[in-house]
Amino acid sequence: MSAAGGRDPGEALARAHREEWARVVASLARRFGDLDLAEDAAAEAFATAVERWRADGVPPNPGAWLTTTANRKAIDRIRRENRRGDKYREALMLHDDSPPEPLGAVGDDRLRLVFTCCHPALAMEARVALTLRLVGGLTVPEIARAFLVQEGAMARRITRAKTKIADARIPYRVPSAEDLPARVSGVLAVLFLVFNEGYLATGPDADPVRPALSAEAIRLARLVRELLPDHGEAAGLLALMLLTEARRPARVAADGALVPLGEQDRSAWDAALIAEGHRLVRERLASGEAPGRYQLLAAVNAVHTSARTAADTDWRQIVALYDQLVRLDPSPVVALNRAVAVAELDGPQVGLALLGPLGEALAGYRAYHAARAELLRRLGRAAEARAAYESALELPGNAAETAYLTRAVERSRDGGGAASEPQPDDRGRAPT
Repeated sequence: MSAAGGRDPGEALARAHREEWARVVASLARRFGDLDLAEDAAAEAFATAVERWRADGVPPNPGAWLTTTANRKAIDRIRRENRRGDKYREALMLHDDSPPEPLGAVGDDRLRLVFTCCHPALAMEARVALTLRLVGGLTVPEIARAFLVQEGAMARRITRAKTKIADARIPYRVPSAEDLPARVSGVLAVLFLVFNEGYLATGPDADPVRPALSAEAIRLARLVRELLPDHGEAAGLLALMLLTEARRPARVAADGALVPLGEQDRSAWDAALIAEGHRLVRERLASGEAPGRYQLLAAVNAVHTSARTAADTDWRQIVALYDQLVRLDPSPVVALNRAVAVAELDGPQVGLALLGPLGEALAGYRAYHAARAELLRRLGRAAEARAAYESALELPGNAAETAYLTRAVERSRDGGGAASEPQPDDRGRAPT
């Protein structure tokens, strides 16, 4: 029996890692002002929990246990390294009852850590990768898949970011209100990728849906929205997350296979989240300001969630929104999503022609081959469709996508094909 009513230590530790990792790292970073020390001490605390919780049971408050243990690990390391002065004295103040210092414009430790990792001295890709690791708790392979790069390259990127922070003596400090706007774009990019990883994980070994990650991204996005109520893209990202999260209950079938947008049970969608997301989209439209990337993606999602059935979808409006988006973000993934939407409006032959020029850039992208396969199937080119499905299966992806594609391959061998038409993904990451 554990100290907390017989909870399974393994499950409790996994849950604590999902829910408490960022909190522990952020509190250590605030106390010690050292990101490396914060991450290492947090990792040591979780490693200790593996042994202690199995022997002694799960503590009543796992988060507090981990934070206390991590603080002690950090102090032990400081003592071993004979680091004295102000940082050492601060480390000993575990039971300080004096009022906390003002936290500045950002009062949430985790959100403050996000802004700190997004320091302008770091390259944008380094900011995003480092924050995903320290705040999102994603592994290096997960982050690498999110960036579509090799694991080794991503590991080196994160190491270089930490070295840059140390060499440039970039402090862990609260950004002032004047600093916030310049940091927002990097923060929003981080939250978007964290949300995507939670909503539909990139890795084959991860749970296809990780609600704790998407919930954390939404929580932080709400805080950013509260801090910057007039920032259009902050509102747009929150709307995008809410409208996408609303579909999560219908996203994966009982057998673990991905359910495409056109086949989802819309009665299972979260009506409250949809209403809130639509309200934010309407507010941005009423502002009269030119929409940014997240606002356009939110608008695409609003069109999808406004349709009572898949057949009612206003594809002309969606293509018009993608036309605007591709001008702002002419990336191959956005062009892929636009091509899929055009195929719904003008037919598979037109969509397939738009996919052709993207082949080289997206050769290692599973969603490209899946979209191409389904358009080929619609054109009756069964052998080519089957080969494209198989190409998609050869590339990395999560278990839900793999189950869906495996079924599509089996159907194509039987003379059929996928059960639905390709649908553009309302987050702009990949067609479903």
